[in-house]
Amino acid sequence: MNNTLPTSRVLIAVTVLLLSLLTRPLASQTATPQASPTQSPAMPQWQIAAGGKMEFDVVSIHASKPGEFTPPNFDMTAGDKAAWWPNGGLFNADFPVLIYIAFAYKLFPTPAEVESMLAHQSKWVSEEDMAIRMRASGNPTKDQARLMMQSMLADRFKLAIHFETRQVPVLALTLIRPGKLGAKIRRHADGPACDVSVPPPAKGSLAKGPDLTPPGCGLWMTVPKPNHMMLDGARDVSMPLITAYLSNEAHMDRPIVDQTGLKGNYDFSLRYSEESDQPATSGAEAAPDSQGTTFLEALKEQLGMKLVRTIAPVLVPVIDHIERPSEN
Repeated sequence: MNNTLPTSRVLIAVTVLLLSLLTRPLASQTATPQASPTQSPAMPQWQIAAGGKMEFDVVSIHASKPGEFTPPNFDMTAGDKAAWWPNGGLFNADFPVLIYIAFAYKLFPTPAEVESMLAHQSKWVSEEDMAIRMRASGNPTKDQARLMMQSMLADRFKLAIHFETRQVPVLALTLIRPGKLGAKIRRHADGPACDVSVPPPAKGSLAKGPDLTPPGCGLWMTVPKPNHMMLDGARDVSMPLITAYLSNEAHMDRPIVDQTGLKGNYDFSLRYSEESDQPATSGAEAAPDSQGTTFLEALKEQLGMKLVRTIAPVLVPVIDHIERPSEN
């Protein structure tokens, strides 16, 4: 099954969301071998804290017209803190139902997770856009909106989903030196507050700290640079969330899991070379991003971290049942 979404849609989503769930083709990595799963785990703590079952006041669903795409008016990234509440409480989005599922259950799915979710499902789940308009009253949190999305998916799409904990081969993200951070990552408490605008360092500056500082906290930004270099960065994000994003960005053959032991939230940036079949830029345009630093080298030199091959428990979502919704 080909779960890759069209490149034009990927670019639109990245532009609108800063970090979309579509930033990489969903089938671009090798599926992870799986051992026998354990029983579905208890409800995640974030769902308990958000308050349990909730529903949108009004929901309208229509299949998108070919060639048309309405950018979402709210933040559907995996983070918690980005500004996202739309005016009047009306939510508009136009994505395949897989994206709504990822938002509802706070997922940033790796290709292996996507393959597991879609193992017995039709292609429309990941390929056909659904224009959904939802209205919510009051002032719910982002996690409460996720609970509303869960209710909508169960009611209108008849979604049944469960989670399995599987012992699988992974890449463990660890510190090279215990307790020692690299030059391009810092504890958020040691940097500017979320309401402070942070300009990027001056060109050629050797100052410590991230090179990329997104305009808001909880947002992940990816900026293409000359010669196939990529610059990723985020502010006030947890290590598990950083690891989840890197797992999708790194094009590795295994998912990445957090084993750094770091608590709290962090600001960071990572500059590395992305593989490409295109020739590198020559001349003046090549500087200063022509060093060709690999992803693994960047982890070591900039974040003070490395990846270790091991076996670890991974929570894997599995779709048991889903139906096309009736339109209204």
